[in-house]
Amino acid sequence: MLAGAEGRHAATVRRLAPGERLDLTDGAGTLAEGRVTAVRPGAVELAVLVRHFEPAPSPRLVVVQAIPKGDRGELAVETMTEVGVDVIVPWAAQRCVAVWRGERAEKGVARWRSAAVAAAKQSRRAWLPEITPMAATTAVADRVRGAGLALLLDPEAPDPLARLAASAGGWGGEVVLIVGPEGGIAAGESELLAAAGTTGARLGPTVLRASTAGAVAAALVLSAAGRWA
Repeated sequence: MLAGAEGRHAATVRRLAPGERLDLTDGAGTLAEGRVTAVRPGAVELAVLVRHFEPAPSPRLVVVQAIPKGDRGELAVETMTEVGVDVIVPWAAQRCVAVWRGERAEKGVARWRSAAVAAAKQSRRAWLPEITPMAATTAVADRVRGAGLALLLDPEAPDPLARLAASAGGWGGEVVLIVGPEGGIAAGESELLAAAGTTGARLGPTVLRASTAGAVAAALVLSAAGRWA
C-alpha cells in the first residue's frame, strides 16, 4: 500500500484508478513497476509486477546554473531534470539579478529540490538529480578542475557546442556545463573558469534565456554521449 503524502497525491491529485500503472523508486536506481489494485481515501493499493535496478548514468552530467530571477530557476530545474541532468549547481554569478543570502539561499535551494523531485516523478526517473547548495565562482572553478570535460556556454564562442560535445562519451568523470546569467558572465569570472579548464561553447544561432539554455545544452551533450541513444 502507498500511503502518506505520496498516497494522497496518487489517490486525490492524480486520481489513479484500479488497473493503471504506478512506478515507485527510491531515487537511487531501484525501480518497481506496478499496477493499482484498489484506491482508498488518501492511499492506493498496488501489485508490484517487476522490480529492477538501473545503474547510475555515465558520464555524469553536471549543470552549473546561474540563479535566474523569479520562478525561472524552478523552470530550469524542472526541464533539466526531465532531460536527464544528474547534478544541478545553483551558481551565485556576479551579474545575477537574483541574490540569495542567508535564509533566502536555503529557501531557494529547497524550492529547486522540490521542483526536481516533482519533475523526476513525472519523467519516471530512477535516479533523482542532486541539487547542491549554492556555489560561488571559486567553488565552480574547483569542480571544473576535477571534470573530464567542462564547457562554458558563450554566444560569442567560435566552436559550436554540438562539435565539442561529440567527445563527451569518451571522457571519464563528470561533464560540466556552465550556464551564465542573462547579463552574461563577468570578465573576471570567465578568466577564472578558463584557467580552471573550461572551453567556450556556442549553443546555436540564437541566444536562449538562462532558464532554458541548460536543458537544450544538456540534451545535445546527452545525445552525443549516447545516453539518449
